[in-house]
Amino acid sequence: MKVYINTQRILGKRDPMIYGHFIEHFHRQIYGGIFEPGNPLSEKEGFRVDVIDALKRIKAPVLRWPGGCFVSAWHWKDAIGPQRVPSFDKAWRVEEPNTFGTDEFIAFCQKIGCAPYICTNAGSGTAEEMSDWVEYCNLKNEGPWAKLRIKNNHPDPYKVKYWSIGNENYLGGEIGAKSAEEWGRLVCEASKMMKRVDPSIELSAAALADLNWNINLLQNAGERLSWISIHQYWDRLWQKNEYADYDACMAFTNTLESQVKKVRGLLSAMDMEGKIRIAFDEWNLRGWHHPNVDKGLAPEDYIKPRDLNDENCRYTMADAVFSACFLNMANRNCDIIGMANFAPVVNTRGLIFTHPKGIVLRSSYHVFDMYANELGDTVLDTFATDAPVIKIRDKEGKSAETAALDILATLDSKGNVVMAAVNKDPSCSHTLRLVWQDSWPEALHMPRRYAIQTLAGKSPDSYNDIDKNGAIPGEVLSHEYKAEDGIDLPPHSISIIKFIYHDY
Repeated sequence: MKVYINTQRILGKRDPMIYGHFIEHFHRQIYGGIFEPGNPLSEKEGFRVDVIDALKRIKAPVLRWPGGCFVSAWHWKDAIGPQRVPSFDKAWRVEEPNTFGTDEFIAFCQKIGCAPYICTNAGSGTAEEMSDWVEYCNLKNEGPWAKLRIKNNHPDPYKVKYWSIGNENYLGGEIGAKSAEEWGRLVCEASKMMKRVDPSIELSAAALADLNWNINLLQNAGERLSWISIHQYWDRLWQKNEYADYDACMAFTNTLESQVKKVRGLLSAMDMEGKIRIAFDEWNLRGWHHPNVDKGLAPEDYIKPRDLNDENCRYTMADAVFSACFLNMANRNCDIIGMANFAPVVNTRGLIFTHPKGIVLRSSYHVFDMYANELGDTVLDTFATDAPVIKIRDKEGKSAETAALDILATLDSKGNVVMAAVNKDPSCSHTLRLVWQDSWPEALHMPRRYAIQTLAGKSPDSYNDIDKNGAIPGEVLSHEYKAEDGIDLPPHSISIIKFIYHDY
């Protein structure tokens, strides 16, 4: 495939928050995940040091919490101060000890160096409860909630910038589900009260690619929103843990941009494009497995099956390749997608799996490592010819096609082109050939050499587990650049390619 590169054709600057993450009070994400007092791997406050180090390595920019469905029936005031009273989590039907609350979340974000992003209870909660939370976090000492934070030994305001009103309140199964009209009015009042407490905060609100829902939302509260929140899980495994195979996962990549296009069109039609950005603040290839949550009578019916989410053999090169394609899409839409949050970051379908003696870095973790640490901030507009197509079958067994290669080009701070090259083909390598189109003389813009690092396994089903590393990046290899040779991309792989123009 030929890819045409012109460093003057710029799509925009990507926001590092597209490499963001999400954590919820579900199964082992919080307790036994990021927070495990008493474990030798935890520090004195109870946070897992190995998890902190892993998140610092991928420069986690923002972390969304506490939900998710959990937040729609949870009251933040139950989880502050020295006396914590357990509550019953009506979303996931377990007892919530409330030992991890706002103060612990902020402390964790500070340890990994990321921005906190708090999602409020717009299910059983009220606009006043949401605005009280802003007061607790952001006011210096005005009002009872700021004073309570000080009393709880946190004298300085947390200055939480990012807040979400609600989770998936458009779903009938969500606690406190709303109609489009009800949602518009609630967000109007909640955003008004929250911004009255702290006008500097940036608000998002739950949305989906639905015309009626979004029109009600934007007409009622668009003037106070900075973000519109959308979610998507492609391989939906809520009830049946029947995973899509590699081919079917590649078929899902054909629809990565569908919601973005619809929301972009709506914002444009309502003259809000450029004023409101998309926070794709829950996304993952795999949906979480939580069967029988509405009807299970015994824990073994509805709690025990959640352990199946933590089978490391399920998170293969399919997950890594899909995640890279998603991040390529988010980069290319950098003008409108300003945040994206992989859901979740630890355990369940997360990037990181914890066990009593350490962690496993699943295949998609390494994608975030490569993208966050190696790609440039400036996204280039590229053009391709002779693009190969592969024939696959989707999850329903229907014949489908998808582009074999997904190429993203960026510029780093030194002006070097850095590319993310994804080969979705499960069995064949493909050659990438570049055509440099900058207007100045060829000798000035042709790279001298390139460095390449590739994440691939022996097969599309390669994975990582305790004492098993089947899907990790190889060494960085340096080559003299010869345009006529092209660059070989192995099957089921993600490669980061940095072109070096000058010797520094």
